[in-house]
Amino acid sequence: MTAGKIETAGVSAQLTVTPPEPSRVSQRGLDYFNLFLAGLLAGFGPFVAGYLSSEHWSKVEIGFVLTLSGLVGLVSQIPGGELLDRAPAKRLIATLGVSMVALAALVLALNPTFPLVLAAEILQGVTGGFLGPAVAAISLGLVGHDALPVRLGRNQRFAAIGGLSAALLMGLLGYEFSNRAIFLAAAALAVPTLIALRSIRSADIHFARACNASPGKYHPKHPPRTRRMFIGMNLHLLISRAPSRYFNSRMRPCCPWRRKSSGPRAHHLRPCRF
Repeated sequence: MTAGKIETAGVSAQLTVTPPEPSRVSQRGLDYFNLFLAGLLAGFGPFVAGYLSSEHWSKVEIGFVLTLSGLVGLVSQIPGGELLDRAPAKRLIATLGVSMVALAALVLALNPTFPLVLAAEILQGVTGGFLGPAVAAISLGLVGHDALPVRLGRNQRFAAIGGLSAALLMGLLGYEFSNRAIFLAAAALAVPTLIALRSIRSADIHFARACNASPGKYHPKHPPRTRRMFIGMNLHLLISRAPSRYFNSRMRPCCPWRRKSSGPRAHHLRPCRF
């Protein structure tokens, strides 16, 4: 919101100007962006451990690449937020993140060798530092603080639908065809994701509001973050979340998958029953 003063008959009054409401096209575009983005990211879950296990990777190798990807994602959180605060083109950053995830999925599908998969997992981990925050920044820039809870609820609703639907589809593709088809499908989902992102009008994203700053008092060279906050938040993330990320990554290749012992699809993986 922007404010100014008007004077009438010696009496000053405060004039408040509210930014225009975002168009329905942008709101619907953000809905579909969350839907397809969740589907794209659904390929990077337990599917990765199962797929690499079917490619005769050891548990140590699988745990190493997954753990490193998670740690990279933790370390990139605050730099990602700093980048979003400085960059006026939020959609461009989101486009970069979607493209990086799609590239990582293609690498996993086409050439699952250790150096390339390690690079792909690091690439995908880096996107965790700015892709999710980019969605939040675009949401805040579109609707502002008052309507943000409702907007975040819509984001989560479409993300849940997209993630569940994509997981079911990818599981079916992996069962009927091959495990590589899971990551090819994930990479293909980048196309509708980018189309949905493009439908969000950049003019509807209020720059200062997207950075959680007061309009008229914000400049990209001085974002509302400090070096002390940068160090403190990184330490907090590493101390509080790194252990759970580490142990989850190390346990994935050990528990949730087993090989089928017979049949025409003996080279595929199926989830264990507990």
